[in-house]
Amino acid sequence: MKKFLVVGLGNPGSKYTETRHNIGFKILDELAAMKDVTFETLKLGDVATTTHKGKKVVLLKPNTFMNLSGKAVKYYMKQEKIEKENILIITDDLNLEFGTIRMKGKGSDGGHNGLKDVQITLNTPNYPRLRFGISAQFGKGRQVDYVLGEWNKEEQAALPERIDKASNAALAFIHAGLSNAMNEFNGK
Repeated sequence: MKKFLVVGLGNPGSKYTETRHNIGFKILDELAAMKDVTFETLKLGDVATTTHKGKKVVLLKPNTFMNLSGKAVKYYMKQEKIEKENILIITDDLNLEFGTIRMKGKGSDGGHNGLKDVQITLNTPNYPRLRFGISAQFGKGRQVDYVLGEWNKEEQAALPERIDKASNAALAFIHAGLSNAMNEFNGK
């Protein structure tokens, strides 16, 4: 059975739950709900296992904090014997308008510390990722406050539909492949 690792990046702890930086965790929570599975706290993260169209899927929310996410990704890739082309890293992106989805098979970290650590740990920028736009509505020097800030009312109202779209993009990656998922969901 082909295996996939879907990783949502975020920070552990209740004070981060509703922050923009934790959209990866939110999308994984939606995937777990869609598949009717629950997360279990294991080594380096919260993990849920399911299947999708005949493929085994490991959902991972690292508990290493954003800047050390690579350690958990590498551990579960090795533990589950999953190739890098079958991982999907889900993260927030300041360079995209709110709710916009962009999937890619490789690229830079874009200044994102979670992606930077994954890239360093895996020793390559070539791995699939799904970026969820959070916009860049902050003043000079306020980036950290913004990404660690909570969603505004308009964003909160739109989030359920956008999270559902991103979750379906992740499932499309698993059953239809990166190229097809990109064609269907990029820019949506």
